[in-house]
Parts: sequence; C-alpha cells; structure tokens
Amino acid sequence: MKRLCLIGLLAGLALAGAPAMAQTTLRIGLAEDPDVLDPTLARTYVGRIVFASLCDKLFDIDEQLNIVPQLALSQETSEDGKTVTIKLRSGVKFHDGSVMDAEAVRASLERHMSMQGSFRRPELAAVDKVEVADPSTVRLQLKAPFSPLIAQLADRAGMILSPKAIKEEADKFGLKPVCAGPFKFVERVQQDRIVVEKFADYWNAANVHIDRIVFRPIVESTVRLANLKSGSLDLIERALATDLKEIKADPKLKLATQIEIGYQGLTLNLASGEAGKNGPFGKDPRVRQALEAAIDRKALSDVVFNGEYLPGNQ
Repeated sequence: MKRLCLIGLLAGLALAGAPAMAQTTLRIGLAEDPDVLDPTLARTYVGRIVFASLCDKLFDIDEQLNIVPQLALSQETSEDGKTVTIKLRSGVKFHDGSVMDAEAVRASLERHMSMQGSFRRPELAAVDKVEVADPSTVRLQLKAPFSPLIAQLADRAGMILSPKAIKEEADKFGLKPVCAGPFKFVERVQQDRIVVEKFADYWNAANVHIDRIVFRPIVESTVRLANLKSGSLDLIERALATDLKEIKADPKLKLATQIEIGYQGLTLNLASGEAGKNGPFGKDPRVRQALEAAIDRKALSDVVFNGEYLPGNQ
C-alpha cells in the first residue's frame, strides 16, 4: 500500500497503507494546528482542510476551477446584478439532526456579516440583506453588483452552520462545530489531533468511503515525512520541495502534484496616505517597474524550491 504526500505551490500529495476507499481511518498530517474551528472566525489554510470534512458550503470549486453547487442547487442573478436568488438542496441535515433550510442559510450568512470579530464580514460586504423567499430559497439583496459573490460563497463565507448550535454555543461554537458536512466533530486536543467521524445522515453519504479522519498537526516537515514513511500517517500536505527526491525514490510513497491558485508575493503599500508617497517606491512608478524586472522567478524556483515550483507570470 502507498502513502500519499501533498506539496505546496505545486500542491503535492503522498498515500500510505491500503487504498483510501478500503481504509476505516484516514490519518492526515497537517503542517500547522488550525485556529478556531468556527467558519465565521477562522483564518488559517489548514483550518480550511479540516472544514472540508465538517462544513459543506453553498457552492464548491471543482478540479477545473468551475464553481459548482453544493448545498445550493442553483443560483440566478437579476438583470441589474443586485439580487441573487439561490435554490437550496432538499433533505440536508446538520450533525445535530436539525434541517438545513433557507432560515438556516439566513442565520449563517447574517452571523458571518455581523458577528464581532468575523473574518467573513469583508467577504460579504456587498450583501445588504438576506431574505427567505420560501423554505428552499434565499434571496441576497446586494448594495451594488458584485461578480465575485458566488466565489466567496464557495469558501468559508458560504459554510452553513446549525442555527441551534449558533444559538446555544454563541462564540463557543468553534469548540464543537455543528455543520452539514460529510463528517461530524468528535474531539480536539490542541497541538495533537482533531478527530471527525462519518455522518450517517449526510446528503451524499453514498460517496463517503472513510469512517473516521484524524488530523495530526506536525509542524516540523522532516518529522511529518518520517511519520508518513513509518506508517503512522496516511497522507501529509505541503511536503518540502527539498524532500521530493527522497519521496519519489521510496516505492511505498506516492507523490501527487497540482498547480495551485495561490501565490507567493511581495506587496507594496502605496495607499496609506502621505506615508505611501514617501520614498522611491511611492514617488516613481519606474522604480517599482525596475524591481519587478529585477526578480528572476526561475532562479528563485531553481535555488529555493529545487526547480519544482512553476514561476509566476507577473
């Protein structure tokens, strides 16, 4: 059986043991420990990996980067671009047994938009109000047309939470998240593990072939890889480019790579009032152009990432 290893900018995977569909438990090594498991308040990349098992979204993104329905069935935007009507999937339950309907979507989106400390608020800033048209239809009234809205709803801003849990747990929701994803929360031990189990009433349960997932945060990449090679883990994410030669040489490991939509960048702040105008970067665009032209992206990939990463184009 082979273990799977996932690497960064080329996203890469590496699987261990029996084929994933035959496994009862999948053990995944994360490069960090996620922050709070509350989609409204969360910020980390690894948190999104855990949320993929716990919290379905209104929309998702497929392998061709198309936005596709998930908890939604369809969406329609009015001619003036200011009203988005979303039809919802029927027969969906939250992990606490309550029904996912238009009221639940309204409660979740309004929480994302108004809760103190919400990191979803700017993502949904274009939404003026959320209306329930009927139990299976929500209508988003926008302040102005906003074409990226559906893409925003394909990430944490589109994760729908149990209204019952929202009311009962308030700002403690992240300690025991209740969503409508394929797995339900079991336990979390900080810096050690997050455990989820298959949700029997999941709307697409026939396509879930793993009973349990254990996420293990292991910050040190060499330790993470050693656990994979020993069989203590079945999959790791973001293997180092410098480890790829060793991974490829091991017949028990399988490497999967994918060009990701993220990027590494250098951002210059030119919009902070007078402070942004000081110095050569703010005063003369030719200096910024010269800096851009001076960056050898292929050399960076060759030297820092062993030539494994695809250089950006701008």
